Amino acid sequence: QLQLVESGGGLVQPGGSLRLSCAASGSRLDSYGVGWFRQAPGKEREGVACISSSGASTNYADSVKGRFTISRDNAKNTLHLQMNSLLPEDTAVYYCAAEYLGGCPRSIAGQAFDYWGQGTQVTVSS
Repeated sequence: QLQLVESGGGLVQPGGSLRLSCAASGSRLDSYGVGWFRQAPGKEREGVACISSSGASTNYADSVKGRFTISRDNAKNTLHLQMNSLLPEDTAVYYCAAEYLGGCPRSIAGQAFDYWGQGTQVTVSS
């Protein structure tokens, strides 16, 4: 059973950077399509970025394109989300997710994910 644990959230000023990590255990993450989602208070969950299990496809929400970078470190069985030029509207709880042999469609919400982490809070405020 795959288990995911996020870390790296915190409070950062606008324009700052954070790097989120998602450590996987119980299975090799490189067989899974993986993604990052976020949910702000009173808003629906939003797909932020994803990588397909093959690594051939990577997609980003328009709101983060050019600022966020998703990557996976297969040797450490870990997924990362590098977030630069952070804006107050990036404030949310961020979740990593995985799906065995999953894809990464242009509409990230179109990919179902069976495995989820517990979330890490990111707050962008001065």
